[in-house]
Order: sequence, then structure tokens, then C-alpha cells
Amino acid sequence: MTKIVPENKARQGHWGWHALRILIAGLLLVFIAWGAVEIYGELIKSPNSDAQHVPQPPGTEQGPAPAQPTSQP
Repeated sequence: MTKIVPENKARQGHWGWHALRILIAGLLLVFIAWGAVEIYGELIKSPNSDAQHVPQPPGTEQGPAPAQPTSQP
């Protein structure tokens, strides 16, 4: 004899609290790891890394402008 199952009851399984707990725990672990990496990145950043220094080729240093001679009448 065939069993008639209503459509709203014909599901494979439950969503369940167990799966929800695993998903939430995974998200919390990701946020903790992200925070640890952010803190570590700030700690290892050297103080000079904010000012980016672009090296100039030799002979192109920008020194003070030469003084202009003034003529006295």
C-alpha cells in the first residue's frame, strides 16, 4: 500500500539547531582570525612605511635654488 505524504511534510530532513550552531561558530572563528591578523599587521608595520620614499637617480637631487645676483645701481 502506498503512503500519501502531504507536500509540507515531504522533506528530507530538518534544518536543526546543530547546523545553525556550526555556522555561527564558523563565523565567530573567522572574525577572531581576521581581528588577530589586523592587529598583527599593525604591530609589524614599520614607522617609515607611511611615508613612501621614491629614490631619485644620481645627479638629479633637488637642492636649494642658486642665489640670483642682484645689481646695485
